Amino acid sequence: MADNVAMVTFEELRSASLWAESLETAALDRAMRETVVREVNPGESVCRVGEAVEYWNGVIDGLVKINKISVEGKSITFTGVPRGGWWGEGSLIKREARRYDVTALRKSRVAYMPRATFEWLIDNSIPFNKFLIKQLNERLGQFIAAIEHERLLDPDARVARAIASLFNPILYPGAGPEVQISQEEIGYLSGSSRQRANQALQLLEKAGLLRLEYGSIRVLDLEGLQRYGTV
Repeated sequence: MADNVAMVTFEELRSASLWAESLETAALDRAMRETVVREVNPGESVCRVGEAVEYWNGVIDGLVKINKISVEGKSITFTGVPRGGWWGEGSLIKREARRYDVTALRKSRVAYMPRATFEWLIDNSIPFNKFLIKQLNERLGQFIAAIEHERLLDPDARVARAIASLFNPILYPGAGPEVQISQEEIGYLSGSSRQRANQALQLLEKAGLLRLEYGSIRVLDLEGLQRYGTV
């Protein structure tokens, strides 16, 4: 692992982890002792496609994107992961090589839980298993919706759904009503250019669904964003 690594604190783990809230004391203590946090700069890789998956990762603070580049050089972004989001449990359970890249969109603090700790929690914690079932089910729904949005929705609606996806209370419990994100980053997440994302954001603001602030977006009507383009 790279430099800038520190131990995760109790407050960080509890505030940015939905699964930690219901964990037994012994399980939470072990998770905290064995999980470390790494600072990642914008554009820096968090993990790479093809590598062995040895950690379960979560965003303590910041924003990362999960993407993949084809052999022809075309890049596709699957999703963004804000504060409180965790990923990689599927690859750990299946013991397969990573199928995607994860890159920091802004300066972030990323948690790394070792495979041994993750597997110990599965073997010893019922609350952790309940969380994983809910997480995997929610992730499945997210990617089914992403395929639907890509094929059926216009660019404005895709931007609306990309923003709404960052506020999923199960996958990203640390998200509040406001997210620090640029128009370029919204473009990455929605498969749009920066200019096209800007047009969509202006339209969504006029519709009263969000408010654009300097370097951030404040959501005013989450349900409206989730329904945008289908009603």
